[in-house]
Amino acid sequence: MKRLAHVLLGLLLVVGLTLATLVALSWAPDRPLDELKARWAPPPSQFVDIDGMSVHLRDQGRRDDPEPILLLHGTSASLHTWDGWVKELAKQRRVISLDLPGFGLTGPFPDGDYRVEHYTGFLRSLLDHLQVSRVVLVGNSFGGQLAWRFALAHPERSARLVLVDAAGYPRNAESVPIGFRLAGIPALAPLMSRLLPRSMIESSVRNVYGDPDKVDDELVERYYQLTLRAGNRQALRQRFAQAPSGELHERIGELQLPTLIIWGGRDRLIPPDNAERFAADIADSQLVLFDDLGHVPQEEEPQRTVAVLVAFLQR
Repeated sequence: MKRLAHVLLGLLLVVGLTLATLVALSWAPDRPLDELKARWAPPPSQFVDIDGMSVHLRDQGRRDDPEPILLLHGTSASLHTWDGWVKELAKQRRVISLDLPGFGLTGPFPDGDYRVEHYTGFLRSLLDHLQVSRVVLVGNSFGGQLAWRFALAHPERSARLVLVDAAGYPRNAESVPIGFRLAGIPALAPLMSRLLPRSMIESSVRNVYGDPDKVDDELVERYYQLTLRAGNRQALRQRFAQAPSGELHERIGELQLPTLIIWGGRDRLIPPDNAERFAADIADSQLVLFDDLGHVPQEEEPQRTVAVLVAFLQR
């Protein structure tokens, strides 16, 4: 019995030390905004006050564009996901990109309301602040859902619509990044607010790329650090709880504006059959499928994918 007790005690010590090591390696408290700005908000980044928030945005390109391009990123991303597209688009157009509330350097909504209609109201306030009457709406993933919902709510302000692996229909994911799965478990909230293994972020980013080998350390570091912005982890959990999958998808067929649909054929988070549904429901829409790309084609292959958008805008 004494020998067994010693063995059990030894096992408990090993387990305890292992857990302590994992916690130490994964310990990641919130990072203050000022600490992150220096690296992730160089010029032409600016911060503007919208609805009680200091919103991180970039407003680039020609100033006399009557219909600027508004770029809306997806869940846990930031305006940086569009950098490759902006470089090309800003040669001829005014291009506005931003960190949506709850993500990037903008941080959480003050009232904790992450329903899609609250986001569309925020976008209206943003356009009013920038004195923009009509825009070309471009959105990836959650940003795509926000784009088509804004077009439904404000058709008078929506010139064209570009959906890039957009959310909208009830979820039928073939693979969900581990970070999203954990964020959807309320019981883990106290733990996940203080722990964030960098390896989990790397796994999540690689999961949404068609070719995971394109994910480098700089990309992982950006996603990792911006996730740690104070308030972002709680905002992600709140949005998952407040925004049901497929909400108002039956109204997608009401959209009546020129629409381009861009999709990655290897997207396992929002598979390509969703692209076909958008194309079927939106009259006279154009669908372009990139067989080798994943859920964020604008980030994975910016030059090849933006060429399709440029052609659509010139049509």
